[in-house]
Amino acid sequence: MSSERGRRPLVTDVALAVAVAAVLMVGALSASDTDAVDLMAVLAGSLVLVAWRRAPMTALVVATTCMLFYAVRTNPGPPAAFPVLVALYSAVRAGHRLILVVACVVFLGGTLAASMVTAEQPAQDLVDRTVLLVGWFLAAAVAGTVSKHRQAYLRQVEERAAEAERTREEAARRRAGEERLRIARELHDSLTHSISIIKVQAGVAVHLARKRGMEVPEVLLTIQEAGGEAMRELRATLEVLRDSADDAKSHGLDRLDDLVARVRSAGLPARVTVTGAPTPLPGDVDRAAYRIVQEALTNITRHAGDASASVHIGYHPGELVLQVDDDGTARPGQVLAPGNGLTGMRERVTELGGRLRAHPRPEGGFTVRAELPVPLHQPSQTRQMRRDDPASVFGDRSQDR
Repeated sequence: MSSERGRRPLVTDVALAVAVAAVLMVGALSASDTDAVDLMAVLAGSLVLVAWRRAPMTALVVATTCMLFYAVRTNPGPPAAFPVLVALYSAVRAGHRLILVVACVVFLGGTLAASMVTAEQPAQDLVDRTVLLVGWFLAAAVAGTVSKHRQAYLRQVEERAAEAERTREEAARRRAGEERLRIARELHDSLTHSISIIKVQAGVAVHLARKRGMEVPEVLLTIQEAGGEAMRELRATLEVLRDSADDAKSHGLDRLDDLVARVRSAGLPARVTVTGAPTPLPGDVDRAAYRIVQEALTNITRHAGDASASVHIGYHPGELVLQVDDDGTARPGQVLAPGNGLTGMRERVTELGGRLRAHPRPEGGFTVRAELPVPLHQPSQTRQMRRDDPASVFGDRSQDR
């Protein structure tokens, strides 16, 4: 589509140059004192208008020189100024005002001097023709100025529209982030205290029962375990909400160390290995990679039981491979209902044109593998990974469950 838009002005410019050349050639051929040199000057001064958009200065200089040469030799009258007027319009539209004055003085002065020397026309005719040419030149200059201001106005309107769109998007993201933070605060204030009390009281009851040599009721142990699990899930949920609300920081793989440190502090052993040379990533790929690893580790914390996790980052030409494995309770052949976490990961990967595989491992546990396409030529505003523990990335390429 862009190539078609680029060809249309060129076709128009060629048609204009050919039309002007045809009109002037008819007049030149009908004159008895026109020779081959004059015809070449007319052709050169007319056909240079093909470049009036892309090289207005060159077009004006060539058109003025050739048509002045032709006008001085043959005195064809005002039509000789047609190519100069078009080139003059383009130069003024491009902002070259000094060349406007020079071209007017040179062409008008040259043609007037040549007419006075030949003295073939009455003085009144010379004055009338000169006034007519001056009017044409002023009209071309005014038209070029108006076109220049119109282009500047259109550019300004486009920039304002783009800025307004960016402002609306930023405001929407800010409102969404503020709403997530509000929800996180409400959850923290309303649930954390109550769950903590339940957990503490259950723990105290278990401790007192054991201290007195009594058998701890199974329901009490269940309450204690459920309270701990609820606290872990609530903390993970609050972390996701707060991280999502803080998207302005554009979390990417450069924050992976902090993420793994938080997971370890929550009691999940985790290690990170990297293969290939870390390269800058596009912002959307970088953010998606971080969120995929974050969600996979969150799922391990919630569902894998007493497990450990391995995060593998592989840099390949045109592709980023992420794999998160655990040695938890999932078993081969086990049917697991996909939750919101896996659905969100799959949506992120699909949006980037990548592939996601999530299934139990043959040796037990679960694996999540994402393959994200990465353009070979990156824009400069990307993020560089910070890793120094290279190791091989391994994975199971079996079908999704």
